[in-house]
Amino acid sequence: MESNNHTSSPVSHFILLGLSAHPKLEKTFFVLILLTYLVILLGNGVLILVTVLDSHLHTPMYFFLGNLSFLDICYTTSSVPLILDSFLTPRKTISFSGCAVQMFLSFAMGATECVLLGMMAFDRYVAICNPLRYPVVMSKAAYMAMAASSWASGSITATVQISLAMKLPFCGDNVINHFTCEILAVLKLACADISINVISMAVANAIFLGVPVLFIFVSYVFILSTILRIPSAEGRKKAFSTCSAHLIVVIIFYGTILFMYGKPKSKDPWGADKQDLADKLISLFYGVLTPMLNPIIYSLRNKDVKAAVRNLLCQKHFKW
Repeated sequence: MESNNHTSSPVSHFILLGLSAHPKLEKTFFVLILLTYLVILLGNGVLILVTVLDSHLHTPMYFFLGNLSFLDICYTTSSVPLILDSFLTPRKTISFSGCAVQMFLSFAMGATECVLLGMMAFDRYVAICNPLRYPVVMSKAAYMAMAASSWASGSITATVQISLAMKLPFCGDNVINHFTCEILAVLKLACADISINVISMAVANAIFLGVPVLFIFVSYVFILSTILRIPSAEGRKKAFSTCSAHLIVVIIFYGTILFMYGKPKSKDPWGADKQDLADKLISLFYGVLTPMLNPIIYSLRNKDVKAAVRNLLCQKHFKW
């Protein structure tokens, strides 16, 4: 593979390394990721359909769930086709503008999901802790505005971060040691000071990771406190079941992020290559497993969703 090392000409494209150092793994992972992507499209697509078509699911919780499913489809579609192509194409390149678009979509979807999970926690808090006020607080105008603000905030922060990144001069190495245009990997290739980018990324992470996590934590402290005060065991079980799926999704989503970025780096040079491969695979599966698990978790733990899916299948079968 060629690189623009030792030249001062501006970079017009980037080279994605992916798993090129491990060619024997590429076809295996192509099949695995393709199958996972198809499950993501099917599972999240079915959830979107039932939340739109079934009148029983026209509530704030399922509106947010439909948004989450659509977001997962957008997030994976922004990166998975590029990853699949990298497994099959000997020359894994992406244009400068294509790299910017891919970074924008990934960053926007990731930030939006963080905010959306926080909104879903607030919805469960109001439903359990203030049930009498729920129809007023979570009116149609309110929950639609909450979802719109999630999408808008994610898009705005992505625009800021990608604009700052793309204004940097890239005049040297154009090899990205990743499957996609991951923004941190791209910033490392800039031939200029990136301190402003690092600061803005830190602020964005504090806002879109730290604040939602804190908000979700406080919400569930009140939720669990309210549930524990319910006198009957059946009542406690029913109340907890309304938020357990969301809680599981939150734990998987943020737990994987903490594992990816919080685990200690190996100081053994002999194991550097293995660690690099492990980091890539963790990042790869984080990007596809969470969107695949979301519809499965909500379907398995929600009677209303399962009933809506059965009704949808029965209607299709009857029409045939």
